[in-house]
Amino acid sequence: MSNIPETGRTPRVQIRLVVIQILVFSLLLTLGGRLWYLQIRQGKEYADEAKSNNIQQVVQPAVRGAILDARGVPLADNETRLVVSASRTEMMKMKDRGKAVLTRLAGVLEMKPDEVINKIRLCDSKTPKPCWNGSPYQPIPVTDEATTQQALTIREASEDFPGITAEPTAVRRYPAPGKARTSQVLGYLSPVTDGEIEKAKDTDSPFLRSDQVGRSGIERTYDKELRGKAGVTRYEVDNLGRVMGQTKSDPGVAGSTLITSIDARVQAVAEYELHEAMKVVRKETDKITGRKYEADAGAVVVMETKTGRVVAMASQPDYDPNAWVGGISAKDYAAMTSKGSNYPLLNRAIQGQAPAGSIFKVVSASAAVRAGYPFDGKYNCSASYNMGGRSFANFESKGHGPISLGDALKFSCNTVFYALGHKEWNRDGGLEPKKDAHDWFYRTARDFGLGSETGIDLPNEVTGRIPDRKWKQNFWEANKDAWCKQGKKGGSYVEQIAYESCLEGNQLKAYDSINFAIGQGDVLVTPIQMATAYAAISNGGTLFNPTVGKAVVSPDGKTIREIQPTPHGKLPVGAQTIRDLDKGLRSVVEPGGTAAWRFGGWPQDKIPMRAKTGTAQVYGKQTTSWLATYTDDFTIVMTISQGGTGSGASGPAVRNIYDALYGLDDAGKQDLKRALLPKPQKTLPKINADGTIDAPAIKPYDPTSQLVDPAENGGAVPPLAGPPPHLRD
Repeated sequence: MSNIPETGRTPRVQIRLVVIQILVFSLLLTLGGRLWYLQIRQGKEYADEAKSNNIQQVVQPAVRGAILDARGVPLADNETRLVVSASRTEMMKMKDRGKAVLTRLAGVLEMKPDEVINKIRLCDSKTPKPCWNGSPYQPIPVTDEATTQQALTIREASEDFPGITAEPTAVRRYPAPGKARTSQVLGYLSPVTDGEIEKAKDTDSPFLRSDQVGRSGIERTYDKELRGKAGVTRYEVDNLGRVMGQTKSDPGVAGSTLITSIDARVQAVAEYELHEAMKVVRKETDKITGRKYEADAGAVVVMETKTGRVVAMASQPDYDPNAWVGGISAKDYAAMTSKGSNYPLLNRAIQGQAPAGSIFKVVSASAAVRAGYPFDGKYNCSASYNMGGRSFANFESKGHGPISLGDALKFSCNTVFYALGHKEWNRDGGLEPKKDAHDWFYRTARDFGLGSETGIDLPNEVTGRIPDRKWKQNFWEANKDAWCKQGKKGGSYVEQIAYESCLEGNQLKAYDSINFAIGQGDVLVTPIQMATAYAAISNGGTLFNPTVGKAVVSPDGKTIREIQPTPHGKLPVGAQTIRDLDKGLRSVVEPGGTAAWRFGGWPQDKIPMRAKTGTAQVYGKQTTSWLATYTDDFTIVMTISQGGTGSGASGPAVRNIYDALYGLDDAGKQDLKRALLPKPQKTLPKINADGTIDAPAIKPYDPTSQLVDPAENGGAVPPLAGPPPHLRD
């Protein structure tokens, strides 16, 4: 028996009991609170989630809307194909991660096993194409070109192909009517990503995992209208996956039809002529370097002058958008993205940048008028212009004496614009600019829409560059550290340039303004910018947002939303200056003008033609060919990178496009039966009650059809006048 008194231990026992009671009570309180939170506060949410765990969705993708040309010819539509898909979820459950199944599948599809396996791997920053950038939980297409026999083999031996399906599916098709690919304008599709699904879930156009999304071109711009709404059927299943009944269903809605301003016939001509022009010029020799011209890229834009609607837009090199349908192969992806391919995914009509060369002179002539110089005044067109010991030569060093600004356009006289640019630089204060410096040349370029987007309804348009004082300062601040580190006084040429740039790279120097006046130096423009500017001269001064989309038609054909031309500005000169520019540009194709030798026999009295040639110098490369032209109906601008002179390289192609538009032969005789589009298309194609459109047939372009009938010309095609040496700008 213990000798410790009972009263000595009672308080300690009581304290322990109280502590235990408090702990138990706290635990019960915590559990109770959590139970209340789960059952009462969040009860409905968790009940809905639990219920949804027993709901399975079957998604029927919406049929994507067609893209049509201005006459209703399909540029993009759909066709039913046998699509073989693999469930990545099922493959990952297998011990070998589906390798055996996919290898057997490759044998049936006559593909390489690695090609099939690569199709279902997920894209990330380290995974090369091909890979899957859509949801890992939806079936991943392996091929959309399965034969009936291949599909039957897979379905009849389903136990050998778990997780593999072979189903008829509506698949995007780019039919290339008349061989007009229209690739960069149309763009391509690829599967929606989880990030896009999450971002769009609270919008009025959420994505489903089965959706295909436009990634470029008008497929991207009008994706919401074209995509439609997928049909969803929901089934209630038990925990074993057995269907217990059908619940709510959402009917699908097909995508709307997009009618464009593209004319497939003109598009075919533009693509062919651009490609042929580049092929021809590669056979010619650059007199400066002694090498064959590389002619590595080019673009052409055909636009309605009074509306800004794009009738044709071609870019070289191009690609087949069908290569993206069903997932792109490694070979095709490499062909489109490797350096050797010269990046055909680029739409050089809106993304290709180069100095403008002499087609920029309409801007400089306008700037001179704004600065107070009369258009019809006399300006010395000397063989060269000297400034501080430096000589700036005229093209091929030919002078014309005192001439007007109109004649300066006609002869493409550099020295007239050199002098004007230099004078304005001095008037603005030179290296120490005045606070009220007008900077007429730079300001006018921006007022013509250069250095900013045109607003075309195509994605990823670039702005070009107008290297004014502000740009010089920003560029210097971004690069001065590198220049100062690399530069060395008295070092190599590169080191000396870096040294000078470090000290004074933010200064707008005299030679900057002299070169800018003829579209050289640091100035960069795009073909769509120049087409918009020249169209504005033609239509009286309105700068339109170029448009490809013309109308959106509902699936039933009852609702039509026309896309109206929208102006974004006016040219910064008056009506008289616009008429003077027009007159000067008209003289360019008349005797003595730099483009006259390319427009011999043109019916100038019936279809007035205006033009400006340009040969832009690019550091480290051969010259870039430019030709900007317009009639009362259409504006055409063509450029060929490393293609030589404006009239020499681009002239024949542009002339042939006009001949096809108006139905002209080389002698200028018009046959309206052969004319593809003598006037802009104003009406929409007729839409049937079911929403379909009866499209006319398109024949491939035959360039020989534009030649003079030998029987009408004594058995020979009339030769074009050869160019005088000084008229090859």
